[in-house]
Amino acid sequence: MTLREKAAQVVFTRLGSNMPPPVTVAEDRDRVAALLDRCPLGGLVLFNGDLATTPAHLEALQARVDVPLLVAADIERGAGQQLRGATVFPHARAFGALGEEAEAAVEAAARATAREARAAGVHITFGPVADVNLDPHNPIIAIRAFGEEPGAVARLVQAYVRGARAGGLLTAAKHFPGHGNTRRDSHAELPVVTSGRDTLLRTDLVPFRAAIEAGVDLMMTAHVAFPALDPSGRPATASRPILHDLLRDELGFDGAVITDSLLMGAIRDAYPDAGAQAVALVQAGVDILLDQPDPEGAVDGLVRAVEEGRLAEARLEEAVGRVQRLRQRAFGAGGPVPDRAVPDLPAHQALARRLARRAVHVRAAGTGLLPLDPERAAREGMLAVLVQPHRSRLDPPEQPLGAALRAAFPGVTYAEVGPETEEARYRALAQQAGSAAYVL
Repeated sequence: MTLREKAAQVVFTRLGSNMPPPVTVAEDRDRVAALLDRCPLGGLVLFNGDLATTPAHLEALQARVDVPLLVAADIERGAGQQLRGATVFPHARAFGALGEEAEAAVEAAARATAREARAAGVHITFGPVADVNLDPHNPIIAIRAFGEEPGAVARLVQAYVRGARAGGLLTAAKHFPGHGNTRRDSHAELPVVTSGRDTLLRTDLVPFRAAIEAGVDLMMTAHVAFPALDPSGRPATASRPILHDLLRDELGFDGAVITDSLLMGAIRDAYPDAGAQAVALVQAGVDILLDQPDPEGAVDGLVRAVEEGRLAEARLEEAVGRVQRLRQRAFGAGGPVPDRAVPDLPAHQALARRLARRAVHVRAAGTGLLPLDPERAAREGMLAVLVQPHRSRLDPPEQPLGAALRAAFPGVTYAEVGPETEEARYRALAQQAGSAAYVL
């Protein structure tokens, strides 16, 4: 490979978009094809696809490059998170509520996700979420985590890795070294975790160590600062003490290190341009730069840095080697084409419904609160607020809970709120809650 070809291998760009205005894989294909003609990158991260049509689009893009593309997707809750027609599973916290059957359920869901993803031409899932949700006010992890107890989360993380591997899908544990003890969203700003090193080793890091023991293929970094691990205040994504000294030397991880999206505010604004960012992150120990909005700028920056002696070519080659090992695991002797085996979608979707039902627990038995009285709700008011719903752009505009409540309680006021909700909306809902007979 030429130096530029090596640099391009460590950059993955997006295909499709789940950000407004959403862009489908089909709509984005020509743009990405032109980019690959100019600069054959190492891989893609897929958003807003379709199980019926995306395989053909990916095959067409694969045909344009000499080195097969690795295709990744953020499908922690099932391939349906990014592929219309595929299965969407409950969030990870629902699996944590399943008790003794949790490990088997996680393994089955991950295996189903893998089979659907491979049928579409996807090789890597950005899962499992290995964060321990230590702060109940966490605005971004919350129900995406398996739970609040490190050992229990670790067991389910390992189950996910096993299930995905059985279905032929590579896994990426996230968000190293932990995003569960934060009250800020790294999509917008840099969170800081103030826990001491010993505490981190006993809590946040336990599931990541378990993921490594289970053979996880990639580690996705957190755009979060950990002063106890790196006093410089740099986010983990840019920290050599965290990505090399801790992850490589202490925990023994030898797989690929991939950034979280480089579009996120916690990392996006810290560097003057894509090239400077790419050089700093690769020097810190990153092997794959994910979702850089200027992928060609990142490649050019890496090339210049090597030519000028600011980045050792051996470090770049080390990263390329890890990308190539992922490719060998993903493709084997079969090449990059989608797996032609048709996944059993009805069985997978039945599994998702069954798990969702079993994860619901009634805690109000014997309190007199249940059953809710529809007549009283209609007469005195009922307010239902779903806080911070984490959902895919492929989900309906409103969660199914809203329709179910309206069917049972025609007069209900249903609202979904999150970080983007205006303060005036919260005040109005709080006022309504004060006079309602039922508040859910």
